[in-house]
Amino acid sequence: MKYAYARVSTLHQDLEVQLQALEKEGCDKIYSDKFTGTKTDRPQFSILLQELKPGDTLVVTKLDRFARTTADGINTIKGLFEKGIKVHVLNMGLVEDTPTGRLILSVMLAFAEFERDMIVERTQEGKAIAKQKGNFKEGRPRKFKRAQVEHALKLLETNSYKQVEEITGISKSTLIRAKKREGKLQLG
Repeated sequence: MKYAYARVSTLHQDLEVQLQALEKEGCDKIYSDKFTGTKTDRPQFSILLQELKPGDTLVVTKLDRFARTTADGINTIKGLFEKGIKVHVLNMGLVEDTPTGRLILSVMLAFAEFERDMIVERTQEGKAIAKQKGNFKEGRPRKFKRAQVEHALKLLETNSYKQVEEITGISKSTLIRAKKREGKLQLG
């Protein structure tokens, strides 16, 4: 049987391109996760590894979809080879359990790890430069302006959270956080 695995690093990224490629490849069953490759906790990947049997093929679009470090990738693929499972990486081809296949695999995994490390380094450099400019704020920009949140908090005095959410579009959890912040400001 042909199994496939797709992964993106964040909840905001889209799996669609990978899923289409894996479906086009004729995979019988596709598993996917939205977890960073640096984390070992990838629930769907763990389930997939348990389901694979000798003679099956695991298909991924790129090596870095299931392993970001060279050691992790080599160990995972070595374990699959030992169980009699083939590994097909769409942008590389079938990875063979031969000395040449293992060498190519090691080199490709090393490049994938290097590429990831370079992305992290460039991101950190960009943050360091942005922090020097003084107006740097870590994280996602706020969706609502302070005045909008204050208006919504005022509406809470006479309306339920659900009603305020319908009127303003500001979620209950955002309003609760704003109330907590407001309470701390009044206490301090």
